[in-house]
Amino acid sequence: MSLPVAVVLLSGGLDSATVLAEALSEGFECHALSFRYGQRHSVELDAAARVASSLGAADHVVVEVDLSAIGGSALTGDIEVPKHDSLERIGEGVPVTYVPARNTVFLAVALGMAEVLGSTDIFIGVNAVDYSGYPDCRPEFIDAFVALADVATVAAVEHGARTRVHAPLMEMSKADIVTLGTRLGVDYSLTVSCYDPDGDGRACGRCESCLWRRDGFVGAGVEDPTRYVEPLPAADPTGRSASGHHRGGH
Repeated sequence: MSLPVAVVLLSGGLDSATVLAEALSEGFECHALSFRYGQRHSVELDAAARVASSLGAADHVVVEVDLSAIGGSALTGDIEVPKHDSLERIGEGVPVTYVPARNTVFLAVALGMAEVLGSTDIFIGVNAVDYSGYPDCRPEFIDAFVALADVATVAAVEHGARTRVHAPLMEMSKADIVTLGTRLGVDYSLTVSCYDPDGDGRACGRCESCLWRRDGFVGAGVEDPTRYVEPLPAADPTGRSASGHHRGGH
């Protein structure tokens, strides 16, 4: 019997690697999908390729969609990536690292890829607990996209097939995600989460994504395999990260 097929959005970061491992553990034949979208660095695509190969994805497709043409984000334009000393110093509201319409575009392409593959299952690593306030990382966004998908494909219109967008990390803390991925055998040393890594893929250690990632490893009690540009202070054995922020209880 052939396995059910799923398209898995794979950025090369911690969350998407965990989602790929989760989809595989659920018995799906996983087709990884990444994007060269005009982001300021390509090391995450190298990481995505490593993760796809390591975990055993059926294939890994990279699609070019140049969102830098519209800009509006520190990840695709000339806006500087904010750096912080701790998670407490991160401001309120949607940060400048939000990429306008990114997840909408990515899911739309994933929907098309799934339709070609004869699949109705898409996995994405969005998270609404330890997240940056991005509007397209919320349950409401996923629900709205599913409603769109159900009127957008031949499979839905002619055969009544329902698209399922799986977001298994939605209600998990970063520590919970690290714990899950470690149990599923994810090699996090292969992943890159930093918004502003150097040319060798080493993490800055001070962008929002680095701080959340670091906090996740501390909260999970798992050694952080991240390569940083500069060594970070050792974690406090009481369970607080170098940032002084504790989210391990979520």
